Amino acid sequence: MKKIITYGTFDLLHIGHINILHRAKEYGDYLIVAISTDEFNALKQKKAYYTFEQRKAIMEAIRYVDQVIPEHSWEQKVEDIKKYGIDVFIMGDDWKGKFDFLLEYCNVVYLPRTVGISTTKIKNDLQLSNA
Repeated sequence: MKKIITYGTFDLLHIGHINILHRAKEYGDYLIVAISTDEFNALKQKKAYYTFEQRKAIMEAIRYVDQVIPEHSWEQKVEDIKKYGIDVFIMGDDWKGKFDFLLEYCNVVYLPRTVGISTTKIKNDLQLSNA
């Protein structure tokens, strides 16, 4: 069985998230999604609209996702790859090159983002519409 992993906050689910999860699943048989915990988001100075548990429940309901795990730190990726027997690490292409150090442990693939959509854009658009 070929295992894939991807990481992110996955807040305010949108078509870009679905597209990247669908494309990630095409790289293997079992897709693990590591979602940033609320504590890790605070360290990154990010604030998610939904709590970790709510984001986890949303991810678990998506048919492409086989397992959801918490992301507690930047450094856990190597540990996760070894622990779960990961074959392919996938991230959006805005991270291109940032995770090439993982090539020692598995294949690394950077997928193109869906043009015109992001959680940041949604949050900004909502702020503008409420102004």
